[in-house]
Amino acid sequence: MNKPHFKNNNRSSVPKSRLIIGRKPLLEALNNGANIEKIFILQSAIGDEITSIRKVAREMNIAVSSVPQEKLNRFTMANHQGVVAIGGLIEYQPLQEIISQVVDRGETPLIVLLDGITDTRNLGAIARSAHCYGAHALVVPSSNNAAITEDGLKASAGALEIIPICRMASVEQAIDVLHLNGIQIVATALQSSEPIHKVDLTNPLAVVMGSEDKGVSDFVLKNADHLVQIPMSGNFDSLNVSVATGIMLYEIFRQQNKA
Repeated sequence: MNKPHFKNNNRSSVPKSRLIIGRKPLLEALNNGANIEKIFILQSAIGDEITSIRKVAREMNIAVSSVPQEKLNRFTMANHQGVVAIGGLIEYQPLQEIISQVVDRGETPLIVLLDGITDTRNLGAIARSAHCYGAHALVVPSSNNAAITEDGLKASAGALEIIPICRMASVEQAIDVLHLNGIQIVATALQSSEPIHKVDLTNPLAVVMGSEDKGVSDFVLKNADHLVQIPMSGNFDSLNVSVATGIMLYEIFRQQNKA
């Protein structure tokens, strides 16, 4: 009697063509400026090559996660030497360069900054709204945010391949760059905030969108120039973050075009 065959559902869905496996291949790819989305390193991995990988990844704002053996084995059963990386699907662009280009064209900068968006499909949907309402760039911190995947690209309806995507080391670093360029920070908050339609949104702006469960971080709440809320009926106080982003961007679009 033949034994039934069961599919291994613990395998990663990342295509093999996007994987970089092993210490030397990854170092070579990093040193050649390869487009890498994320790096996974075995928790117990040590050595000069591991130190170099972490150093270069930090300089390139590439997220690095320390993971158990089981996580790496889901990507590949090959001899990964405690290191697996995922190649990127899009090319990241420098935030300062994008801002300078927008200003040189005489346009009012509009940036969308993600703060803890961990669902890649929400990331894609946000990019779609950002592109539809004229945002000049989407800023994705390398830590505590979703990676750009095939599912994200599909949810974006191609927007992730059109709108400039900027990767920064952290939300804090991104806000420093934005403030230095005279760009105001606007974020949603339930307390101590004004209805979005009562706030002047015609200036250079960066819209910060936080996670659905926690919202934006304390750093953003303390450093935002405007804290706003989206009026809603009833007692239900939560919108999907991609829907909330679309509403925020529409109000900015409405005010700036009216002005």
